Amino acid sequence: MPIYEYRCTACRRKVTVLTMRVSEAVEPVCEHCGSHDLTRLLSRFAMVRSEESRLDDLTSDAALGDVDESDPASMARWMKKMGSELGEDLGGDLDEMADGMGDDATDGGDEL
Repeated sequence: MPIYEYRCTACRRKVTVLTMRVSEAVEPVCEHCGSHDLTRLLSRFAMVRSEESRLDDLTSDAALGDVDESDPASMARWMKKMGSELGEDLGGDLDEMADGMGDDATDGGDEL
């Protein structure tokens, strides 16, 4: 199912139009102001990757090259990246813990 994005020339807001098939004719209308004067935008696209592929990328030498395991802030950044890449809601606990690790590095907190 293609998703098309447009910019309304009247109110300058972005409009998203979902179609059921590529061959379907699209006559977009701004959902905010009702204008038909829209400009089509280039959209980003998503590529489906397996969990194994995402984990391989996270643990590659390139991904771990700037991680300093003795620096809590560096570990916190890596943890946030891992949570984001896995695409699952790991809850606020992970963010809170990662932020806390970064704070410890900047405020002279206890070492791990």
